[in-house]
Amino acid sequence: MKTIDTHVHLLNSEVSFNRFYDRVALRFFAKRFGIDAKVLAKEPYKAYTDALMNSVKSSEYIEKIVLFGVDAKVDDEGNVLHKDKTVCASNEDVAALYAQFPELIIPFFSINPKRPDALELIEKYHALGFKGAKFLQNYWGVDTRDARYRPYFEKLASLDLPLIIHVGSESSVHSYKTCESIEMVRQPLEVGVKVICAHMALSYEPRHIVKAFSSNPKRFNDDYFTLLEMLKTHDNLYANVSALLTPVRAKVLRHLSTQNDIHPKLLFGSDYPVPFTTVWNSYDIALLKRLCIALEKNVFDRYAKAMLVYFPANNPIYSNYRKVLQLK
Repeated sequence: MKTIDTHVHLLNSEVSFNRFYDRVALRFFAKRFGIDAKVLAKEPYKAYTDALMNSVKSSEYIEKIVLFGVDAKVDDEGNVLHKDKTVCASNEDVAALYAQFPELIIPFFSINPKRPDALELIEKYHALGFKGAKFLQNYWGVDTRDARYRPYFEKLASLDLPLIIHVGSESSVHSYKTCESIEMVRQPLEVGVKVICAHMALSYEPRHIVKAFSSNPKRFNDDYFTLLEMLKTHDNLYANVSALLTPVRAKVLRHLSTQNDIHPKLLFGSDYPVPFTTVWNSYDIALLKRLCIALEKNVFDRYAKAMLVYFPANNPIYSNYRKVLQLK
């Protein structure tokens, strides 16, 4: 089985991993991601990109990756209000890496729709070979239901560029909760954009620790079930399974695996480099199987092997990308 990972992040080229979240994650997961921690501390961006590309090259299951950065938070005049030093990689950085590895990368741009020249920028990066768009509207404070963003989505639709939208909880950057909801997909769907809802719209509240880790469907958030229904009724809506191996999301895998009628609308995705665990997790994989999966050195293949427990190799989740991506 070979597939495409539809959800991979490029990090800021000036990344320094100074945030507490980064330091904790690196301490426990650098080796598991095939990254030398000492080199990462000395040359973080090079170490990160080298490890990323080497992992894709050596993967048994991943043929290519959809790679994107995240635009800055800006005001209505396009002035930068905040640019996260880890998450906010530029479209130029994506383009530069794509130029080096065109056989491994499918580039997506990230353009904040508040930018006055957003439509021109879409055309610019489309002409450079970018194949879609990535939104982190919850970080930007952009409510996609606002009518002023309609021309942006109409431009994407006219160029047949799919849009990946983060839906659900966010922990790596500040997030506006009202912009995490499933409602964020409605306007782009209405104008005909092919929308990929990331992370299965799963949300959690850290203070509700029992609910956060419960595998009882009654405790899953409403947006998850709304998404399942919308996948049946909207031909241009898809969803990916990125970040579903994080402990608070992995609980949903057994339930999702039984929703056969929406499997033709699901896409494989990892959310690399978001750290995950294959042993200490909320899913129902037997301990021995967990330990076997954990022995896999390639981070993409480790993610894939866990997913294969729930979605066998012949499942359409691994080939549905052909319905969405413009591939030669």
